[in-house]
Amino acid sequence: MKTYDIVGIGNAVVDVITHADDEFLDNMGIEKGIMQLVDQDRALSLYGAMSDRVQTPGGAVANTIAGAGALGLQAAFIGRVHDDALGTFYAGAMTDNGIDFVNPPVAGGETPTSRSMIFVTPDGERSMNTYLGISTGLSSVDVPADVAGNAKLMFLEGYLFDETAGKTAFREAARAAKAGGGKAGITISDPFCVERHRADFLHMIEHDLDFVIGNAAEIKSLFQTDDLEEAMARTAAICDTMVCTRSGDGVTLIKAGNRVDVGVTRVKPVDATGAGDQFAAGFLFGMATGKPLEICGRMGNLCAAEVISHIGPRPEKNMLDVFKQEGLL
Repeated sequence: MKTYDIVGIGNAVVDVITHADDEFLDNMGIEKGIMQLVDQDRALSLYGAMSDRVQTPGGAVANTIAGAGALGLQAAFIGRVHDDALGTFYAGAMTDNGIDFVNPPVAGGETPTSRSMIFVTPDGERSMNTYLGISTGLSSVDVPADVAGNAKLMFLEGYLFDETAGKTAFREAARAAKAGGGKAGITISDPFCVERHRADFLHMIEHDLDFVIGNAAEIKSLFQTDDLEEAMARTAAICDTMVCTRSGDGVTLIKAGNRVDVGVTRVKPVDATGAGDQFAAGFLFGMATGKPLEICGRMGNLCAAEVISHIGPRPEKNMLDVFKQEGLL
């Protein structure tokens, strides 16, 4: 039976990325700088309007798992794709990257594989238009007990909280990982996820999870406060490890009352897609390999800085080499 360093559960989304200017966004009715959910017809329309597409397997937690796998962790991803062209591409690409994609593409039915049309403007801002497709059907049936129960780290995606079956699958996966001696945590994903499911988020963080990762807006949304210090303290009070990324202001990590603030060097992003996902990859690599809290934060920052230096949500450099150059390994 295989033991995994890290297992992720999330939306299996094919990211389709292109450059665009603000005029294009206005003409297409795309709201800049946010993630919007779109229906199937809108997805097809936006896809057809894209030029010079870059296609890559995506999804927030999937990007994190790919980054962690590239760092050498034994990694698996749990997610749903359809047995269509994009689904076959997604499953094959994850496997080619050394990630165990544990769910075979679903045959039959008319719900296609999820995809996100991402338009990157010259200032590096990304405008995401996501059609969730078959991912929304994820349930406990899709979570193999022998995978969840043999995960040292289980990482969950907040976006899937929009479906009752997804929430149930999360709880069962987290409890299976912890019963097997592992730790479980979540990326909050979006403040709007918290607005829709605040009680469920807080209950799961307090009772089922060992760590939570979010940006400043997401952490503040947990307790409906504009005071970030208060929000971080209250989150840390109900969860062993709280990680709050603050963009150019660095990251704050609190574990069992011990706080560490790790700064960053500000850079102009080429493409901000995947910054939070790759921060999580570096941080979780540090956690999985027993590094001190500050080193985990520095590893996360380095991974985030690398991915915003180019188009696409996954690192192009060998980040282990970067860690060695920085004296972290």
